[in-house]
Amino acid sequence: MRSFKFSIILLFLIGHAVSAQVELKWKDFADVKFEPVYNPTYDVNFLMPTFGSWISSFEGKEVQIKGFFLDISGNGEIYLVSAKPMASCFFCGAAGPETIIEVDFKDKPPFRTDQVIMATGVLELNPDNVDRCNYILKEASGQLIN
Repeated sequence: MRSFKFSIILLFLIGHAVSAQVELKWKDFADVKFEPVYNPTYDVNFLMPTFGSWISSFEGKEVQIKGFFLDISGNGEIYLVSAKPMASCFFCGAAGPETIIEVDFKDKPPFRTDQVIMATGVLELNPDNVDRCNYILKEASGQLIN
C-alpha cells in the first residue's frame, strides 16, 4: 500500500512538471539560422529559418516569454511580442526576425503597444509560411508586467 501511494504521488509530480510552462528568454529564440530561399509566389528571396535543436525541443509545448506587446496591424488583427519596443523592433530594421513572436490570443488582449507583458501559449515553429512569423504562440494569454 505504501509503494502504491508513493507511485501515485510520483506520477502526479511528474505530470505536473511535464505540463508546466517554461519561461523562455529571447536568447533561446536565437537558436536559428537563416538562408535565402527563392519564393516564386512573391518573386523574391526570403530568409528562411532552420531551427536549432534547443528551440525545437519546445515546439508544441506551453511556454512563456516576456516582451513588448505590439499591435502591428493597428486594428487588432496581428499581435506580436517583441524583444524590443516598436521604435526599434524587427520591422524598423533594428533587430532580426528571431526577436519577434506572433501571438494568437484566445481572447482579444487589452494591452497597448509597448506595454511589457508575459505571454503564455503553445509554441509553433514556422519554417516555411512567409506570411507568418517564424515563431508563433497559439492559444495564448497575456499578463501585464508594467
